[in-house]
Amino acid sequence: MNHTVDQTYTISELSKEFDITPRSIRHYEQEQLISPKRAGSQRIYTKGDRVRLQLILRGKRIGFSLAEIREIIRMYDSPSGEAKQTQLLLSKINERRKALDQQKKDIKTMLIELEQLEERLT
Repeated sequence: MNHTVDQTYTISELSKEFDITPRSIRHYEQEQLISPKRAGSQRIYTKGDRVRLQLILRGKRIGFSLAEIREIIRMYDSPSGEAKQTQLLLSKINERRKALDQQKKDIKTMLIELEQLEERLT
């Protein structure tokens, strides 16, 4: 595709760049997280679509659901002010951190219980 000022990408270029399947990208489109332009049946992704895809993948890596990612993206799209957007994102990060800390505690407890059970059986 044309990689100049109005930089665009094909689905295969983005899937290779981010090491995901074209099907995943189409899924994010169905979920209304990205909305590429179309030239006939071909999807044309803009630089903004690429950035959104990058944000989606980053959000998934840290454990956000697609609904949470959608909420964050919509906040960034709205003209409601950067302070609200930042506050929402900080709130989501804090919630995720608390959930991960709890999972970590639960895993430690389970490992101790498994170790104790193993000691009793041997």
